[in-house]
Amino acid sequence: MTTLINRTLARIDNTGNWSADLPLRLFLAWEFFESGLEKFNGNNWFVDLQANFPFPFNMLPAEFNWQVSMWAELICPLLLLLGFGTRLASVVLAVVTVVAIASVHWPAHWSSLTELAQGYTITDRGFGNFKLPLIYLVALLPLILKGSGRLSLDYWLTRRWQHG
Repeated sequence: MTTLINRTLARIDNTGNWSADLPLRLFLAWEFFESGLEKFNGNNWFVDLQANFPFPFNMLPAEFNWQVSMWAELICPLLLLLGFGTRLASVVLAVVTVVAIASVHWPAHWSSLTELAQGYTITDRGFGNFKLPLIYLVALLPLILKGSGRLSLDYWLTRRWQHG
């Protein structure tokens, strides 16, 4: 029985070595690309929030921030799908997400951790709504730290260069 369990776990580990990152990459690619498409098809509402952007983004024109955010959310998800430049794409999306949390999702006023915790929600009831972007940051972290795994262009190109 122990041998069967060990063999089964070894197979799962081997499968995980090839594909454990793939669900994260697919999930994040979908979420960020969808946001980029909304910006591409919508109007620039960054003008209304420019003062809330953290430094140095608050010093840049709202139109520039809109374009950078939109194109990052359109291009980086495609890179995640391919597993190409995964760490760089993940860092770019993490920066976009931190700026979004600071400028849109963080509660405007809070005086205690209890009030801050009320912002850990999907809906905004006057306390912010930073739960979903925080989930994105947590999901990006393994891709930043470990890369895209074996089922990616990053892996195959690295192998080719090392053995080429």
